[in-house]
Amino acid sequence: MKLFIKNMVCERCKMIVRIEFEKIGLYCTSVELGAVEILDFISDKQLQMIKVAMQKCGLELIDNKRSILIQKIKNVVIEMVHYSDCDLKINFSNYLSSELNLNYTYLANIFSETEGITIEHYMILHKIKRVKELIGNDELNLTEISWKLNYSSVAHLSNQFKKITGITPSAFKHLN
Repeated sequence: MKLFIKNMVCERCKMIVRIEFEKIGLYCTSVELGAVEILDFISDKQLQMIKVAMQKCGLELIDNKRSILIQKIKNVVIEMVHYSDCDLKINFSNYLSSELNLNYTYLANIFSETEGITIEHYMILHKIKRVKELIGNDELNLTEISWKLNYSSVAHLSNQFKKITGITPSAFKHLN
């Protein structure tokens, strides 16, 4: 049985979900961003316990198809921007369509209607979040960061960063 969970965005979330399921007596065969798979049957009591446990952790059990699809889209973006070493130069709309086996226009329309922003804007927000992390780590310079996140130039990264955050990457680095 596969359960879908909203707001899982990192490895720590996956670890917490696994622990919480084990406390309830359910053992996960797989835990990925936004989804948990278990072999056991889940009773109504256990399902309620899962809902409460997830809520305490800032997560939410999802049970409607539209919300599950939105979470899947978010997970693909988060996985690609934050955790993947794959080449971000590939066409993202094609990549997303192939990952979810659905037409990109359909995905984009559902996402925009539900979230109030486009998939592209959501991706930009996560790219900027990743830029902040990489600047904070102080391991890469801006040129390397712009290359790693598929910006056409440092100027493009800087302009987008300033548009989203209100400050330049250099000013952000000095704040840290």
